[in-house]
Amino acid sequence: MSFATVYSRARVGINAPLVTIEVHISNGLPSFQIVGLPDASVRESRDRVRSALVNSDFQFPQTRLTVNLSPADIPKEGARFDLAIAVGILAASAQVPVDKLIQYEFYGELGLNGDVRGIIGEIPTTMACGKAQRICILPKENISQAGLVENTEILEASTLMEVFHHLTGQQNLAFHPPNKNSDNTHMVSGHDLNDVIGQTMAKRALEIAAAGQHNLLFLGPPGTGKSMLASRLASILPEMSIEQALQTAAIHSVSGKPFDFTKWRTRPFRNPHHTASGVALVGGGSVPKPGEISLSHNGVLFLDELPEFDRKVLDVLREPMETGVITISRATQQADFPARFQFVGALNPSPTGHYNDGRSTSDQVLRYLNKISGPLLDRIDIQIDVPALPKGALTGNNHTGETSAVVKQRVNQAREIMLARAGKPNALLSSKEVAKYCILLKDDQLFLENTIHHLNMSIRAYHKILKVARTIADLQQTKDINRGHLTEALNYRAMDRLLAHLSQ
Repeated sequence: MSFATVYSRARVGINAPLVTIEVHISNGLPSFQIVGLPDASVRESRDRVRSALVNSDFQFPQTRLTVNLSPADIPKEGARFDLAIAVGILAASAQVPVDKLIQYEFYGELGLNGDVRGIIGEIPTTMACGKAQRICILPKENISQAGLVENTEILEASTLMEVFHHLTGQQNLAFHPPNKNSDNTHMVSGHDLNDVIGQTMAKRALEIAAAGQHNLLFLGPPGTGKSMLASRLASILPEMSIEQALQTAAIHSVSGKPFDFTKWRTRPFRNPHHTASGVALVGGGSVPKPGEISLSHNGVLFLDELPEFDRKVLDVLREPMETGVITISRATQQADFPARFQFVGALNPSPTGHYNDGRSTSDQVLRYLNKISGPLLDRIDIQIDVPALPKGALTGNNHTGETSAVVKQRVNQAREIMLARAGKPNALLSSKEVAKYCILLKDDQLFLENTIHHLNMSIRAYHKILKVARTIADLQQTKDINRGHLTEALNYRAMDRLLAHLSQ
């Protein structure tokens, strides 16, 4: 038979659309063409596949050979199609049976000696293959990561000859079961909340932020524990579900960056340096890859020394903070990456580090703080002062605070209340849901409106305060929001108060 069809998948964002590889051998002068919108790396597979077949003692057709990667409107990049193209050529030249190919999907780069090498994006590829109810043949080095995906049959291939023996029934490829033991690795944590000395109010704000998935800003002089507090947030967050963990692992899988898959259930904590560009945060490239925003999906994105970031860089956070998705558009394709992260920022109250040290005027301080745009501040639910520790705080036995495990129990209880009520954390409530679940008494509503007007806050900030108050009530397992919850939520607007004071 001179025609064969083999299945593989492309990589578009964290999606893996099906690619049907059609191989046709026809009469004519010897040639080898690949069509279907391949990039340079795919076109180069002609030389890799030819050498791999010849060096593995297979017969390479000395006629006209055409390989079509369908559909043609999906860009094809990388060497992931090498193995599928080689199998298609073997099938079209009647060296392996064609009837078995429909149940498999093939992935892997071929070495010139016939070795099957790893690819990028094995997790979304394996997930899509399982949904299509096909058997996934993957390189050995991708097996452990792909094994995180359940309900997909995965076979391990080290060489092209092993794949040939499997398809011809001579010797089956090794079956790889799902990695069941990886479910417990997320329990290990290196940070605990009781490591932080003092800062009771900041710890309280951290607990509220964890329970309601609220964005958080720490404002205080150097050395007061802002970064230390931020790094403890992940230790009190609710555990990721299997679906969330797989989605996060899929993003790291397509990024091509190192990722410890033994801790795949651990929420990511990303802390880019303030010299990072907008592209580093958003992602990009001719073939779009995720940036820090997406790599922190289902976890924490911490930006220290916030005013030191370029203002344009900070403003790229505004849209994904609201939508939970980042879209990267290029001339040939568009990719959507999930970006439902919890933002934590830290900054000093002045360019010299201290607000009242006499080294900066009010205008200089205001100019420094204005590097953070108003729309970005609007999207930060909790803004808390982290003052210098009082005298005597460093002496004696001061490590008596609650552990992360104790705080996490309260956080989990509050999160369960939120999920039972609205199916989502309070920070993600829509305007209609805020009106439905954050009902105030008439006096409390007037009190809040007067405060909002006095501090010149926006309607978005008004909704943020209501959501934080709702979370405080949930932590206390109280059905209705009262004046105490509302007052505490208003206390977490330190940046608004400071800017209002400096503007006077």
